[in-house]
Amino acid sequence: MNRQVHPIEVESYRILRSRVDLSHMPPVSRAVAERVVHASADLEYVDDLVIDDDAVAKAAELLAGGAPVVADVAMVASGITGRDCVCHIGDQLSARLARTAGITRSAAAIRTAHSEVGPGAVWVVGCAPTALQEIITRRVDPALVIGLPVGFVGAAESKEALRASGLPQVSNVSEKGGSAVAAAALNALLYGPTEVPEP
Repeated sequence: MNRQVHPIEVESYRILRSRVDLSHMPPVSRAVAERVVHASADLEYVDDLVIDDDAVAKAAELLAGGAPVVADVAMVASGITGRDCVCHIGDQLSARLARTAGITRSAAAIRTAHSEVGPGAVWVVGCAPTALQEIITRRVDPALVIGLPVGFVGAAESKEALRASGLPQVSNVSEKGGSAVAAAALNALLYGPTEVPEP
């Protein structure tokens, strides 16, 4: 997907690349890592991210072909540009399911989304570890899971469980993460590497 890159973004990427060289990475993985760092201004992500190179390349192709995107919360969905997302966190059905099943609303939203999109979707989690756990246990047969929830309770553990699951994924090791970086990782798959002209 082509887009006009604002001069501020170009300059930001120029600064990023002056501080860390990710040119050794495959193009789509590099795009993901750079966009996450760009969204967070946090160079520690370079060593914290775990990216399945083959899976992200394949997911980018599937997204170009129209694969659905599911977001765990509205903030993630809002950050994903150029693509509509399925996000049921605010639905009454998810609220009722959460109450009756004794699960979090985020986990309930994953269940209702799964019944809508079926296999082959790209799942993006930036907030709720319980949503990520639901994706793992529900066996959603994803094209990719971007699992970058943030928090001190369950976030690192849910990402470790994602890596252990064998699902195609992008995750990180630490407790950090969040809606902005999860959306950034998905946007990287939509837009590819950011071109920075020589000064």
